[in-house]
Amino acid sequence: MKTVFYTPNSEIQPIERSIRRLERDLLRMGALVEQSFRLSHQALFNGDLMAAEQIPRLDKKIDRFYRQIELDCTAIIIRQRPKEKDLRCLSAFMQLVRDLERIGDYAQDLAEIAIKLFPYPQHSSLPEIAVMSQHAQAMLANCLVALADLDETSGQRMKQLDDAVDNAYERLYQTFAHQENFPGVIEPILLLTLAIRCLERMADHATNIAQRVTYIVTGQRN
Repeated sequence: MKTVFYTPNSEIQPIERSIRRLERDLLRMGALVEQSFRLSHQALFNGDLMAAEQIPRLDKKIDRFYRQIELDCTAIIIRQRPKEKDLRCLSAFMQLVRDLERIGDYAQDLAEIAIKLFPYPQHSSLPEIAVMSQHAQAMLANCLVALADLDETSGQRMKQLDDAVDNAYERLYQTFAHQENFPGVIEPILLLTLAIRCLERMADHATNIAQRVTYIVTGQRN
């Protein structure tokens, strides 16, 4: 993993050690969010309710990281008087950690949707929603790699995946909204509409993370 401000020819300053520690914590939190997303996918598309039951425990760990990282960023800002480049990094971390926490929350929402959908027959749109989920998971993986490597060039790949997720959302929403003569109760359609909304928002938060990495490296906001 690259570090944010690595200075090979000078002694590492306390604030640089603090920022390196924050990077490691962010990536640990990101790994938990990835795991939670994978489990929600298993629950929703494979009917794996045991996977769904694991997510609340992971979400508690994610929330602990979220609170601790925010506190650590605030403490560094108050006590260590960061320079402009360090302050830019810390402010990006404080926004980035919220994006990760929200993706974790949406993963838990998907698990709850999976549990409610379990008694119903599988809808014909489920394979397309599964592809949408895979794209959103790829976006999360890409933005975490970008964070680990401080790679500000990941935007084009992220845009392609985000466009695929957005297009799938619009297509599926129209399918659900205009379905006629639907037999039985409407709950499965409502739940699937909520599921695609969760996935669309997860992709947006992953895009935010990639943009915050670009800001850390370049100082430019997209």
